[in-house]
Amino acid sequence: MADHPRSIVHLAHVVLVEEEMSFTFVELCRACRSDAAPLIALVDEGVLEPAGSGPDDWQFSGVSLRRARAAVRLVRDLELGPAGTALVLDLLDEIDALKSALRRAGVR
Repeated sequence: MADHPRSIVHLAHVVLVEEEMSFTFVELCRACRSDAAPLIALVDEGVLEPAGSGPDDWQFSGVSLRRARAAVRLVRDLELGPAGTALVLDLLDEIDALKSALRRAGVR
């Protein structure tokens, strides 16, 4: 793995990305297989929060990549707009947080 400059591990059809990694906007578009416009709309809606002042210098974290891919799937598969996508992702985050709290409490 030391040979790969981005520390990405490919397993079958799964790609594991380190949270500390960062992606440019172009790299994010490529990784999500998306045009720029839908991702810009997701940034405008607050679904994605890049560092930087605009698309030319935006940087996205590894966590943003996971969220962006989920958002793009929701937009494509369910034909949601940016606001609907934001709501669904917030609800999914809340479900994950509740599941984690239950696991910590020893409830299955």
